[in-house]
Amino acid sequence: MLTLFRLLSWWPLWLLHALGAALGWLTWALSPSYRRRLRDNAAQAGVSRRDARASVAAAGRMAMELPWLWMRPEQCPLGDKVRWQGGECVDEAHRRGKGILFLTPHLGCFEVAAQGYVERYAAERRPVTVLYRPPRKAAIRPLVETARRRPGLATAPASLAGVRQMIRALRQGEAVGLLPDQVPPQGMGVWAPFFGRPAYTMTLAARLAQQTGASIVLVWGERLRHGAGYVVHAAPFDQPLPDMSADQGQSAAAAINRAMERLILQCPGQYLWGYHRYKQPRRERAPAAGEPG
Repeated sequence: MLTLFRLLSWWPLWLLHALGAALGWLTWALSPSYRRRLRDNAAQAGVSRRDARASVAAAGRMAMELPWLWMRPEQCPLGDKVRWQGGECVDEAHRRGKGILFLTPHLGCFEVAAQGYVERYAAERRPVTVLYRPPRKAAIRPLVETARRRPGLATAPASLAGVRQMIRALRQGEAVGLLPDQVPPQGMGVWAPFFGRPAYTMTLAARLAQQTGASIVLVWGERLRHGAGYVVHAAPFDQPLPDMSADQGQSAAAAINRAMERLILQCPGQYLWGYHRYKQPRRERAPAAGEPG
């Protein structure tokens, strides 16, 4: 696997994206459960059939660009492959000096946001720590754990040790990134609306922000056509985050979900609608219709 990733990392991005589009449609053709979930999730959000179909190829492109992003030699920076839109809100967050909590959904190329941040602020030595879930297959675990690590970019596992690592980083004025639309393990989330349907939602993002005073910045990486690169969009979280102690974090989780919805609807054709967002963690019961989240 590692050898294959290294080989693919030398391929041009446009070719990886072209092959990825084919891979996305092949997966669509071979997996009835994937087709059903993608259609249902997109319909739940009111997304057009055109955008839902676009997301099929986008999912394959996301998979095929990983070797280029993960295994690219350190002496080959992203450079002009990435440009920023709204980067001034990141500069403002740095001036606050309280650390930055980057939140991004499964939209576009979320991997490029962290690498783009590191390169943008390399001269200022501003590192970022990103949360990741260790893969279940032991054979690919070393690849995932090491490939994302680059100068200024650290990884934190989805565990108690990883949470402590992120809290330390934020308290030192550094940046942390995570995907709040990722379904958390049982006991680490609450049921909150996501496009009008209860979804088990992590409380970690709100806890990190409220325990450390970090600035919340919404970010996502738009994938450009024909391998032209990416645009990293950044915007401040434009509302006060409800206090976690009021209702076990349900209001805070709902507020973050609403922010993720707004980002996703900026470019629904690049969201992973096939992601099992509404799955039910073990021993957690989804609220019935009419019940509070």
